[in-house]
Amino acid sequence: MLRKIRIALAAIFFTGVTLLLAGIGAGWWGWMADVQFLPSVMRVIGSATLLNIAILTGLVALALLLGRIYCSVICPLGIWQDIVNWISSRRKGKKRRFHYKKDNRWRTGILTLFIAAMICDVQVLIALLAPYSAWGRIVQSILHPLGMGWAVVIVAAVTLVATGLLAWFGGRTYCNTICPVGTTLGLFSSFTVFGPVIDADKCTHCHGCEKQCKASCIDSENQKIDYSRCVDCFDCIEDCKFGAIRLGNTWKAARRNRELAAQKEADEKKEEVDTSKRAFLAASGITLGAVTLKAQEQKLDGGLAALEAKRKPERTERIIPAGAQSLKHFYGRCTACQLCVANCPNHVLRPSTDLDHLMQPESSYENGYCRPECVKCSEVCPAGAILPITPEEKTAIKIGTATVDYDLCVVNRDGVSCGNCARHCPAEAITMVPKNPDDPYSLRTPAVIEDKCIGCGACEYLCPSRPYSAIHVNGLKVHIHG
Repeated sequence: MLRKIRIALAAIFFTGVTLLLAGIGAGWWGWMADVQFLPSVMRVIGSATLLNIAILTGLVALALLLGRIYCSVICPLGIWQDIVNWISSRRKGKKRRFHYKKDNRWRTGILTLFIAAMICDVQVLIALLAPYSAWGRIVQSILHPLGMGWAVVIVAAVTLVATGLLAWFGGRTYCNTICPVGTTLGLFSSFTVFGPVIDADKCTHCHGCEKQCKASCIDSENQKIDYSRCVDCFDCIEDCKFGAIRLGNTWKAARRNRELAAQKEADEKKEEVDTSKRAFLAASGITLGAVTLKAQEQKLDGGLAALEAKRKPERTERIIPAGAQSLKHFYGRCTACQLCVANCPNHVLRPSTDLDHLMQPESSYENGYCRPECVKCSEVCPAGAILPITPEEKTAIKIGTATVDYDLCVVNRDGVSCGNCARHCPAEAITMVPKNPDDPYSLRTPAVIEDKCIGCGACEYLCPSRPYSAIHVNGLKVHIHG
């Protein structure tokens, strides 16, 4: 809704100012020239009347209260760039094409030069950089090219093309690098009371808002927004599918995010200590195990029997990690960099040997299973093939379904009691049912509750059947989010 309101107001201002500069409807649109920022400043400098001061004070107050909404609603050159950016975003695959950039120091130098030009009364430079003046030249050069003079027409054409190209490829680059009005308002909007705020509890670090931000001012990794560059287009609020961005009090949000960051840092330090303890215990266990095996090797004739390795079963569909969304999404973006394979602590991910997806990762459960609390692959994927998710979100994502081969089950094959798959299923998706319902002492075999199964592979990995598990997981083409 906020974006629609902004677009409607921008359309009114853009139409009115353009008609005004074309010499049409001055009685209707004349007030729109009065609320342009630089003309207001020049009026106050020239004649500090109560009305002029009130208008300029109102524009500054607007920036302090709501940020740089002026740049998206009132400034015609800013709206022109939004139009170009919107057309550019309609190109296939180009809707989300931006990324966070640190503040450009060029704009401070240009603002200083502009102020010096005002002090020294260098009107040529003022007219060249002022956005309202630039749009006026453009409109007049289009309507009356012969009457404007070739120098003015060339300057107008260069301005139109330059701002258009910058908007086409970089969004609001001109506004946040060159425009002195944008830089001035940015000084005030740095302290804005209301603006888009990121809810750290809901944010999943998917970088969607960052890639959509034409001002390149959203640092989704650190959940921060540079309000000196934000132009209040509200695209991020409308597009965030997790509802993690809203219009709110920026001061309160900043304070809360600082508290969460401090808590996160404390938790990480605690986790480092716990990890060191676990590593020490694990190393001790390995050493003790090695000594025990060596002792058994000496005491037993022939030693321990080697356990037959498991083999990969035939799956109806390959398994891909939670966060990959679908086979199409995953393999359409994966660059086979092997970063997820290298960082998988459970040894589930491995490069595929199929020609269709050679070297691109897939999941299999012969050496481990995909633990519900592990989201390491989603944290390290640089290409967006595996989107960032939290452990809580992962437990509600179904990546496959287990199926039982009763001919391989040791209950049927060897006539022994088992139930290993049911005991270790983290989703409680496997229940043991009697082979013979009429016999109270009948052995029990596993049955899968498909609605509960998330495809983690714990049952397949821990099944004692060799070389193939009696229960295995088939992947899904499209993951189901519960």
